[in-house]
Amino acid sequence: MGDIGQFLPMILIFVVAYFFMIRPQMKRSKDEKKFAAELKKGDRVITKSGLHGKIMELNDKDFSCILETMAGKLKFDRSSISMEMSKKLNAPEKK
Repeated sequence: MGDIGQFLPMILIFVVAYFFMIRPQMKRSKDEKKFAAELKKGDRVITKSGLHGKIMELNDKDFSCILETMAGKLKFDRSSISMEMSKKLNAPEKK
């Protein structure tokens, strides 16, 4: 029983780290992949660098999309689209 008592603090640290750091990051990554896969033509999005645009084309071959912006059409990788900012942009306004 004494040997387990020595490792108990390390085990507790690992369990706490898993539930507060590793697990939420895995869930976030899964949600971002799902968001990128569900994008469709006509969606208004914001990239992680802050560029606003509307999706004109989606390419499944290289997982990219073409956005129409005020500056013209630009090609981006779907992973560069921000899930949080795009959802806020498309959320209905609260009254």
